[in-house]
Amino acid sequence: MEKIAVIGGGAAGMMAAISAAETGHEVHLFEKNEKLGKKIFITGKGRCNLTNASDMDEIRRNIVTNSKFMYSALYTLSNDDVIQMFQDVGVETKVERGNRVFPVSDKSSDIIWGLTKMLKKQQVMIHLNTGIQDILWEEGLEKKPVIKGIITEDGEKLFFSKVIIATGGYSYQSTGSTGDGYRFAKETGHRVTDILPALVPLVVKEECVKEMQGLSLKNIRADFYVEGKKVYSDFGEMLFTHFGVSGPVILSASSLLTEGLRQGKKTELVLDLKPALDEKPLDERILRDFSEYKNKDFRNALGDLLPKSMIPVIIERSGIDEFKKVNHITKEERRNLVNVIKNFRLTVTATRGFQEAIITKGGVNVKDINPATMESKLVSGLYFAGEVLDVDALTGGFNLQVAWSTGYLAGTSAAGSNKGE
Repeated sequence: MEKIAVIGGGAAGMMAAISAAETGHEVHLFEKNEKLGKKIFITGKGRCNLTNASDMDEIRRNIVTNSKFMYSALYTLSNDDVIQMFQDVGVETKVERGNRVFPVSDKSSDIIWGLTKMLKKQQVMIHLNTGIQDILWEEGLEKKPVIKGIITEDGEKLFFSKVIIATGGYSYQSTGSTGDGYRFAKETGHRVTDILPALVPLVVKEECVKEMQGLSLKNIRADFYVEGKKVYSDFGEMLFTHFGVSGPVILSASSLLTEGLRQGKKTELVLDLKPALDEKPLDERILRDFSEYKNKDFRNALGDLLPKSMIPVIIERSGIDEFKKVNHITKEERRNLVNVIKNFRLTVTATRGFQEAIITKGGVNVKDINPATMESKLVSGLYFAGEVLDVDALTGGFNLQVAWSTGYLAGTSAAGSNKGE
């Protein structure tokens, strides 16, 4: 019988402990917090978007970094498998827009409850309020180090034949994600790529965003350009803030912008505020509004077309005098107005920090990890799973699927029940 330690009681860690214990091994799960699943509890605004119901090709397309590395893990535990696992313990799920999967109850606590039920069933020993200080290892055959166990923050040495590191990244540090896994990885000889915040709001240069702070736009098209080249395009919802922009389309795009922003590359966001209308139909719509308000000032003729807080910003960008009567506005001026609405440009200067990031971009270099088992290529008996790895995805349940799949594969491999071993 193997004696297996799992460090980190988040999504990947709990799944690793469950799968490692399925074949009867002694499994200990160590969590530095007072309870398991703290980050799961707040994910999806407290609803927990636990996976995505798209086909496997679509899931891999939504993994931004190292999607090929995920091939074995995703087929070992697929999105369908995850949904079935939760249904088997009484957590019913539903599919929403974008194939996002949520618990029917809309409560993330149900997901944690389901995982806890699985842990109890497999008799996993759970150690809360127990931080880990170091990994114990010794030189093995052919000088490849071999895992011996762990040292707790209290200095206690605990011996294990296998150790799974599932400590998360740097994002949402209040949940305990303080980068411990990167330190463990480096101390055992692994490379760690640059760590950056991802799925994070964006800072923009233009002061006008402050005038629109709190304004949510539901049906916009957002195109992102780095040095003039389009790198991402999406349709959906966004929010103006005091520092810039946030919301679903912004968060997803951020993962593709972080590296360029760090290198100082020119980054632009171009919003189409009326994507359902081409320029000619939009001009005709504006003409109809103008005929209705023909004796009004320009500033009082846009209320049917644009949100109130946006009107002064659009007027300024159009170059049309706000007091000009609409029946005196020229065709050329209307063309400028259409252009501003269809091409509302903002200059992105930075992302917000780790405290506001949903996930971490970067992590343990996957070249040091066997993708068929999640075991280290450098240290025998050491495994990595979840956000600590250099794998990240877009919003929509894809990052939790990465956590479930890598955790499950690490657990079954550590238990010796994975055919990839």
